Amino acid sequence: MALYGITDGIARSVEGAVALAGGQFEPVVRLGVTGLSRAGKTVFITGLVANLLNRGRMGQMGAVAQGRIEAVYLQPQPDMTLPRFDYEGHLAALTGDSPQWPDSTRAVSELRLSFRVRPAGFLAGFAGPRVVHLDIVDYPGEWLLDLSLLERSYEDWAEGVLARLAKRAEAAEFMAVARAEDGALALDEGRAQALAECYTRCLHAAQALGRSDCTPGRFLLPGDLAGSPVLTFAPLPKPATVSRGSLWREMERRYDAYRSKVVQPFFRTHFARIDRQVVLADVLGAIHQGPQAVEDLRRVMAEVLGAFRHGRNGWLTRLLGGKRVDKILFAATKADHLHHSQHGALTAIAEAMLREAKDRAEFAGAATAAMSLAGFRATVEDEAMRDGVAVPVVRGRVADGRTVALYPGRLPEDPSRLLVPARAGAEKWLEAEFGLMAFQPARMALKPGDGVPHIRLDRAAEFLFGDRL
Repeated sequence: MALYGITDGIARSVEGAVALAGGQFEPVVRLGVTGLSRAGKTVFITGLVANLLNRGRMGQMGAVAQGRIEAVYLQPQPDMTLPRFDYEGHLAALTGDSPQWPDSTRAVSELRLSFRVRPAGFLAGFAGPRVVHLDIVDYPGEWLLDLSLLERSYEDWAEGVLARLAKRAEAAEFMAVARAEDGALALDEGRAQALAECYTRCLHAAQALGRSDCTPGRFLLPGDLAGSPVLTFAPLPKPATVSRGSLWREMERRYDAYRSKVVQPFFRTHFARIDRQVVLADVLGAIHQGPQAVEDLRRVMAEVLGAFRHGRNGWLTRLLGGKRVDKILFAATKADHLHHSQHGALTAIAEAMLREAKDRAEFAGAATAAMSLAGFRATVEDEAMRDGVAVPVVRGRVADGRTVALYPGRLPEDPSRLLVPARAGAEKWLEAEFGLMAFQPARMALKPGDGVPHIRLDRAAEFLFGDRL
């Protein structure tokens, strides 16, 4: 049994590194796409695939600029137990006669793109084209949050959650119920279910307000776990005495079961097999919501990124099952909501928000980068008069079909102008407000060879997997 376990682990690790076809090894890159709710994961993947299949807008990719990519094609994903990412359906939603944003991610899915690439450099005259596979793995942002629970006890998690909720209006109902409970009393299943239901309503309200710290994530997207004991718990204050069979002890037991039965298998099966990672964050949305939302996003992303196994991947490390994430891209999405003159400021804010996690990854040997991007560009740039002064704006289509111009405000060049008051607990920005518009995809007619319009997807692709092409 032990020998089987070792050899099976090695076999699975080799499968993650190479595919054997026709007697030749074909390298495989597993790209994880993660981010919190509303960060735009589905749009990012759809835009990336569309532009890798039709590369007219991907001039910043080295292999494209050098003309070395002979063909790119979609193949069935290697994991037959996972749903296929519905690329065609999502692209149709974005580019149809009545374009709309595709549905959000609700389960893990996968897609394989295969590249036939001519070698570069010294080998170009001696070797023929080779095949490289890119496996894109998409999973709900709500589940991503749970990775931070792996190293937190129930007591620690509950204490932190209750401290944060005490300051939030949308949590008033749950806080009143939780404070009225005596966790030292014997478990009553009806009370446990009522607590879990009340806490779930609190999480949905927080998510609607743009909060980032909504754990456990499966409370928001339960799937086939709905109603099970593993999702029937809530944070409670720890009583002075805790006995076996008490409500608080049962909450702790179910929380621990959630970590071991739900979070850890997800981590082992999907997350721990990633080579390259892009982390998407709706930084503009957080800024629009205010200082508390910015601080929530900063703290949650730092916790989540702490679950990555960073570092360089040598062949022996990969063979023995010690795969690490060796490249991480931090991306602020929805850059099309800003004029390009503000993209640098948005990138700087995103990088500053994730500085702690970025430094940790680089110290472990992983390459990191930050940028602002848009998987699908829904606006065009323009100028408009504001108080007699010309200001840069973006124009786009809104839900009722009108085309409107937006000047969201000026992002500060110094990220500390936002991050310092956010960390200090400020309730609103003192100097300015930042607006957002819910733009819809624009109607378009694509030229042959062109993917959908985007912002910096080619640079993102070059950083994430350009070296493997």
